Amino acid sequence: MTPYDAEAFSPAEADILRRYFTNLDQPVFALVNLPEVVKGALFARYSRSAKSLRRLFLDEFVSDLDISGDESIDATIGLRRAEELYDRVFFQYGDDSVAQLGGVHLACEQASNVLTKVLEWGRLMSYLEQSTRYIRYDERLGGRYRYFRDPDILNSVHGTRYVGDMDRMFDVYSSLIDPMERYHREQTPKTEDDADFAYKMAIRAKALDSIRGLLPAASLSNVGIYGTGQAYEALLLRMRASALPEARTYADLMLHELRKVIPSFLKRVDLPDRGEITSQYLADNHAGVESLADQFLSVPDQHDAKSHVDLVDFDPDAEVKLVTAMLYPVSSLSEREIVRQVQAMTVDERIRVMKAYVGDRQNRRHKPGRALERVDYRFDVLGDYGAFRDLQRHRLMTIEWQPLSTRHGFEMPDAVVDAGFQVPFEEVMERSASLYDALIGDHAPQAPYAVALGYRVRYSMQMNVRAAMHMLELRTAPQGHEAYRRVAQDMHTQIAERAGHHAVAAMMRFVDHSGGAGLERLDAENTIASNRREST
Repeated sequence: MTPYDAEAFSPAEADILRRYFTNLDQPVFALVNLPEVVKGALFARYSRSAKSLRRLFLDEFVSDLDISGDESIDATIGLRRAEELYDRVFFQYGDDSVAQLGGVHLACEQASNVLTKVLEWGRLMSYLEQSTRYIRYDERLGGRYRYFRDPDILNSVHGTRYVGDMDRMFDVYSSLIDPMERYHREQTPKTEDDADFAYKMAIRAKALDSIRGLLPAASLSNVGIYGTGQAYEALLLRMRASALPEARTYADLMLHELRKVIPSFLKRVDLPDRGEITSQYLADNHAGVESLADQFLSVPDQHDAKSHVDLVDFDPDAEVKLVTAMLYPVSSLSEREIVRQVQAMTVDERIRVMKAYVGDRQNRRHKPGRALERVDYRFDVLGDYGAFRDLQRHRLMTIEWQPLSTRHGFEMPDAVVDAGFQVPFEEVMERSASLYDALIGDHAPQAPYAVALGYRVRYSMQMNVRAAMHMLELRTAPQGHEAYRRVAQDMHTQIAERAGHHAVAAMMRFVDHSGGAGLERLDAENTIASNRREST
């Protein structure tokens, strides 16, 4: 029995879909024979819709396209093309750069929130994930709540309990959506300046943000991926090495679909002396270090009392190194000589160079150059899994996270307490922890499915100044979720105060330290509504 629900299409719908999607009944499929702008627009709409990508295409896109010339195309049949050149250059001679030249848009549906983090680990790919802010997770899939039903768990002694506990967690989440919307309408009444639809969407986002911590990590999500053949190969090798059965099963689905589009780039993935031995190498290394961690590290029983952000490493010579890197490309001197002269500068002189390099930034999209990549910061973060999901997708940094568990306690949103729903929220957290404890002995890789998104996870983030500028300015924007806004605000404060890098912090002029009261999405939704009116 498959854990995936196949969507039903009418014969007329199927006739259209098979021209552009590599299958009509699996959760993983590639997009072909469509203009790139259409693929991009589909994925952009994807993150805010509860619909599958194929249904979204039928309902909102196909009527605007001229498909009259595509009747003879059938993308569900493997695309057999003459690829002798790629075979000879890439496979026989191992020229990996060739695999950087072929890209694929791949839809990955019905993936758990545990698996989505595996999918989104790589730097050299683009991802767009379905948002808990815009999607009501009480909408069912195939008549059932949208969470992953692991076959191993369902066939074990824990199967009945797993389904029962998951359903009850979703029941509470579902029961609180409307009350939380009423609460937020009372807290922030609509004004004459607010468009009706914009206000409704902002209230919906605020309510769903307040209770997303109730959802288990088993909750299903849709992810749109764009990547090259080389990036997909690296992703599949890692997934095939994973201890999570869902990841290995999904890797097989992805490989099958990708081979319909870029077969030559993926020939090595499952060859015994190439891909398989590489995946085994990755799995062995992980198991070896995990075993030594159990041997050498003692873990206290109590969980951490609260979330925190800790700047654990920074460069005390950051100012000198940054100014050196700024001056290097406009000089003829060696780096050592520039360092010597920069060290002799006064603080004010260095700041003049830094201000000139950053210039008059009019908005956060005005980004200074690569000199800011000379200096790194490393943070240890303990925060709720929901916020981690948003921060983890920033790929121009080094991020590592620990296994999701209930060890570190959970975050209780103030709005839930103020609205009077603390008790049902805590009951879900208790149910989540109890189910996790029941699974961890027999199904350790799958036990995180039981963990509610409100529980904390520990992760480290290492980023250079340029990456920090981008992430901190983006993730402190007023329309952002208050959980990750706090993390980003704390990072910026510690760069200035703990590291003493006030000039660096000042470069990030669009970091917003305002509070999170009100409807974060309202201004953005009003702008969208205004733009929509002007375009019609």
